Amino acid sequence: MNKIYEYVRHPRAEELRASRPVKTVDLRRTQHANPVVRFNARFGLRITLVVGTMWAAYLFTFLALLALPSAITQGTYFVVVWLSSSFLQLVLLPIIIVGQNIQAATADKRAEETYKDAEAVLKESEEIQKHLLAQDQAISDIVTRLERLYEHFGVTDAVADAQP
Repeated sequence: MNKIYEYVRHPRAEELRASRPVKTVDLRRTQHANPVVRFNARFGLRITLVVGTMWAAYLFTFLALLALPSAITQGTYFVVVWLSSSFLQLVLLPIIIVGQNIQAATADKRAEETYKDAEAVLKESEEIQKHLLAQDQAISDIVTRLERLYEHFGVTDAVADAQP
């Protein structure tokens, strides 16, 4: 008897097997062909890593507070200008970067877990495929035995097909 089903593996399954999930750190290591672009990327990343710490936020808070007495002596308008341009911008920038770094790490962890889930689903589907192939073989064996019994007892296909 011919095979009941011919399994064709999806090409993405091999890609999944050969790769791993992309993480933020992988994007940081990307090499650019242009040396100027490569320098700018590394320099920008270095500054972001330094400024994006809570220690930088504390330092910027201290620097902004140094200018507060001068703003107070100049009046309410300058206090508002100091608050909006000096304090908020200096302090919130590193805090926002810290938050983005935490979100990036969380996204990396989520990507890793999703990748592991996809691998598990792939393995399970391979086991299901093996099970189905074993069932196909068992059905094929049963059909072969029935055909031999029909031949042995002289039952024709027409009579066998008519039996309920």
